[in-house]
Amino acid sequence: MSENQDIQDDKLNSQEEFTENLGNESEETMTAGPTPEELLADEKDRYMRLFAEFENYKKRTSKEKMEFFQYANQDMMISMLGVLDDFERALKEIAKNGNEADLQGVELIYQKFKNKLIEKGLKAMEVNAGDDFNVDFHEAITQIPSPSPELKGKIVDVIESGYLLQDKVIRFAKVVTGN
Repeated sequence: MSENQDIQDDKLNSQEEFTENLGNESEETMTAGPTPEELLADEKDRYMRLFAEFENYKKRTSKEKMEFFQYANQDMMISMLGVLDDFERALKEIAKNGNEADLQGVELIYQKFKNKLIEKGLKAMEVNAGDDFNVDFHEAITQIPSPSPELKGKIVDVIESGYLLQDKVIRFAKVVTGN
């Protein structure tokens, strides 16, 4: 029983000390805290910052989602580029050795295939001999002595076409440059 009495005495002493300290505080320390208007302004500022941060988050995630959908089929597109290259080589060979009917049939299939890839965002790079070499779009596989002085540092020949998916390079154009 004395243990319970000690606990109650301690509680009573703590309460008495608290009320004494409360009474000892001066008027100045009691009113030194922020006014309700200041508290309201602080809370409004926090709310506005939080709201702006949330709006930025929504915009950022929306942009990321759109980019994801734009480039989701990038791997499939890259794998289809080999098939597109094979079609182009087949068309060249059939034009040399084959008959007109074979050429028209293969060309029809090639155009359908190419149009489907274009619908999904594939764009062929326009690269010609004499264009300036640009490391952002071209990959130099070799250099040869330039046939003329104006082709020095420029593209001499295009070995393999380059492609963009939307505005992103998915395959660099393989070129030969003059030095």
